[in-house]
Amino acid sequence: MTKFTKLLATAAVAVGLALPAVAQEDPFQIGYVYVGPVGDYGWTWTHDQGRQAVEAAYGDRVETVYAENVPEGADAERVMTQMILGGADMILTTSFGYREATENVARQFPDVHFEHATGYLDDNSPSNVAVYSARFYEGRAVMGHIAGHMTESNIVGYIASYPIPEVIRGINSAFIHARQVNPDVEFRVVWAYTWFDPAVEADAAQALLDAGADVILQHTDSTAPMTVLAAAGAYGFGQASDMIQFAPAPRISSIMDQWGDYYVRRVGEAMDGTWAQSNTWEGIADGMVGIGEMTDAIPAEVRASATALRDAIAAGTYQPFTGPINRQDGSVWLAAGETADDLTLATLRFYVEGLTGDIPN
Repeated sequence: MTKFTKLLATAAVAVGLALPAVAQEDPFQIGYVYVGPVGDYGWTWTHDQGRQAVEAAYGDRVETVYAENVPEGADAERVMTQMILGGADMILTTSFGYREATENVARQFPDVHFEHATGYLDDNSPSNVAVYSARFYEGRAVMGHIAGHMTESNIVGYIASYPIPEVIRGINSAFIHARQVNPDVEFRVVWAYTWFDPAVEADAAQALLDAGADVILQHTDSTAPMTVLAAAGAYGFGQASDMIQFAPAPRISSIMDQWGDYYVRRVGEAMDGTWAQSNTWEGIADGMVGIGEMTDAIPAEVRASATALRDAIAAGTYQPFTGPINRQDGSVWLAAGETADDLTLATLRFYVEGLTGDIPN
């Protein structure tokens, strides 16, 4: 069902209008709550690709509806409630900041399945809420490896969204792997305090270029930094989606979020009655994190070494956070050969040794 048609049906129910009787069994209805626009060609676009994968997999057995540009707070609760009153059997909230709203609404509607992206569960989480995320840090390890090779100024820029563990993990992973191939590399981090704001992201990219960066990574959703990098002749990486329209430069590879398989699986479980609360964290091996084509702007030997790193992560023979790694203050975090466990990574709130600057509170 189209977004407009579904919302029209919701409005009709709200004002008490009679709707035509439906002869066949009602389809399973799924609502998606997006923090940005579906046309961002980044985070929200990839989740909407996952929504479309559900429609393709199940056809007229499902209906989907989505709301875009939903602020993280009371507005999210209102949007979810309207979707459920309109018939939604399952709600997917696709941003970390929706956690409280998701759990609040889930307590009011215990028969509805909720899936929250990049969130976490605790002892008070309702049993009808599951969480899921991707091991983005695996992809950022590969991007950092490439960035360390590609920079000529030895300054790599990083546009960060919010100072949450997911983003901090990515910065650390990219830096560790850039330093492995280039001991002289430095990172400059700009905190944008937004997931999607093309003007702010463009300004952040320009500030990093002005600081001497010639390669820039981003953990924000728009393609605006790519436009800035193209004008400056610098290199960048697709974020969340492939952003292949900016290849062969400035986009020289990408880290891609691939939600379709997970969404198809979880909707299927909800429909057949096998859905259960879970905490899913999948990466390159599972197909939830993808590495985009590496263009010829990257030397052949670097493409080969980056591919080998990707394959080792996928095979489980290499974990990006493997010691020796120290904290920023020089104290030991991981001893030689020691790897970080998932709980440590999920709560990571410090920089590793070599990164400069402070993480904002």
